[in-house]
Amino acid sequence: MTGLAPNAMTDAATLEVPLEPVPAAQVLHGAPESGWTALTDTVGVWVHTPGVSTDVEEDELFVVLAGRATVTFPDVDAAPLDLGPGSVGRLAAGTATVWTVTETLRKVYVSGGG
Repeated sequence: MTGLAPNAMTDAATLEVPLEPVPAAQVLHGAPESGWTALTDTVGVWVHTPGVSTDVEEDELFVVLAGRATVTFPDVDAAPLDLGPGSVGRLAAGTATVWTVTETLRKVYVSGGG
């Protein structure tokens, strides 16, 4: 875990993010890897390599820095999110998602409500 001290900065586009295989129970296609580096208790950088996987979300606001993906919501009536650099999105806690990542996705997230 990397911390970000007050009155400091980091380059989220190049910050090292350790990756691990997505758990097999969550993989729908391919062999994606993902990981995150926390900057504070509620802010971090998350990366997901190409592939398709499922997740259950936390309250989160995010900004995509790089990559391409589509997020679908199998259990709620919501339009798919087509993500690319500059996309800003919000996810609700407890929402089931399917992430179809076509180019390694890197995002900065802020979690915890709001």
